[in-house]
Amino acid sequence: MRLQCLFAALCLGVGVMAGKYSRELNEPKPSDSDGQTVEFRIAKLNQVWEKAKRMQLSPVRQAELHSDLKIQEKDELQWKKMKVDGLDENGEKEAQLRRNFNVILAKYGMDGKRDTRPLETNSLKDHDIKEEDTFDDPRLDKLWNKAKGSGKFSDEELLSLKREFQHHKEKVHEYNILMDTVGRTEEIHKNVISPLEGDTKEHVLHQKHTELKQKMRDLNQGFERLRKLSHEGFTEDSEFREPRVIELWEAAKRANLSKDELESLKEELRHFETKVEKHSHYKEQLELSHQKLQHVEALGDKEHIKRNKEKYNTLSEKTREMGYKMKKHMQELSNKISRQGLQHNEL
Repeated sequence: MRLQCLFAALCLGVGVMAGKYSRELNEPKPSDSDGQTVEFRIAKLNQVWEKAKRMQLSPVRQAELHSDLKIQEKDELQWKKMKVDGLDENGEKEAQLRRNFNVILAKYGMDGKRDTRPLETNSLKDHDIKEEDTFDDPRLDKLWNKAKGSGKFSDEELLSLKREFQHHKEKVHEYNILMDTVGRTEEIHKNVISPLEGDTKEHVLHQKHTELKQKMRDLNQGFERLRKLSHEGFTEDSEFREPRVIELWEAAKRANLSKDELESLKEELRHFETKVEKHSHYKEQLELSHQKLQHVEALGDKEHIKRNKEKYNTLSEKTREMGYKMKKHMQELSNKISRQGLQHNEL
């Protein structure tokens, strides 16, 4: 029933493409110095986007990149306002933004390095359980194969478990990118001349190592959860299904929040999970639309091509929009959990 409702909402959403967007996405597209319309208000983000289009990423991957760049744009514009107000004197926020940008470049293979950890995922594959499913980690592969052969999981539960394994694989990938970024920053730090500048960079490096340690703790906790799930199966009272929502909920439970705060957050996470599921459906429809467009283009019927291209472009735009909203909401929830947990720890 839930899936039917989501599918109905999906069809309705595509039909009313001209409806209300969020304020950020409804603004006219910016122009460059030559008056040409561009995708983003920051030049380096437009350069990345133009390069990505030449790389011929899959439609879903390109939509994911677009929403990541929109988040980066939002954060950088906010930082510029902070700087005008005399905030971020020690450069912490600026360093974090630079790190986030480098992570985006590495994540999509645009950092000039050959990535030995490819992450070209296809959302349609998440609906299949195959013998050759692997997660590029012997520990994960062993757990997955044991879970598949245990007989404890229904087909639907195995798909949910597979999504959790895939999410953990992506988190490991992000950790490796961040670790590589920190390593390169340390090389630059060794060549610093000014003692004052050295103190600032030392502070930034300390912040990065703290972030790495936290991410490693998160990875260990995530793996422990997968290990427990693989051995014991899903429980009747499982609160959520989506890996990103589960990760936020687990963080909230560790944050020393009051019972009322947890209940309030649980309700907010339920709304967020619906948003995540809806976005997943749009990604699937975008992939299917792209496959159909390729088929129609091979047949050469111009009118048919035009109709399918319009539908594909509409789905592509909507998927990008929803991806941005979802990632922005996740960012807000994560910050909220961190803030509330910090407040409780200070009391």
